[in-house]
Amino acid sequence: MTKTRHERRAIGAMRTGLGLTVAATALPHIDRATTHLLADHIRAGYPAYTQTLVDSAVTTYLVLLTVIGALGVIAWLWTAWAVKAGKRWARSAATVMFVLCAGVGLTGLLTMDTSGETGLPPALGWAGMAPCLAALLAVTFLRRRPGVSGRG
Repeated sequence: MTKTRHERRAIGAMRTGLGLTVAATALPHIDRATTHLLADHIRAGYPAYTQTLVDSAVTTYLVLLTVIGALGVIAWLWTAWAVKAGKRWARSAATVMFVLCAGVGLTGLLTMDTSGETGLPPALGWAGMAPCLAALLAVTFLRRRPGVSGRG
């Protein structure tokens, strides 16, 4: 059972982060079926690529982003469990997960490929950063001292 309001709020932020992670993981799959933003981005960076090569690159990105998303879901569930169970190391684990989340998100957002463009289109890169905001909020709640409370 959760002991403090800050822990309850942190778990709420973690649930939000879990939802954002699922959405960010699903978005490239939805894009493949609808807008083709990723395929168009690859095609623009590599105009000599055939449709087969573009499709192969999209599939590779989808597999990579799905694995990252699945690991993110596991991390959210594990960290929320640790906080809810009152594990002494939960705050440290949440902080480490935030740092990892930010690192992975920034990598997806900023990494340049050989075409000179970012590997992911900016919209998908920013979607990958969204769970980091929830992680930052969760860590902020967990790092507050139990005796410190604002209004509400």
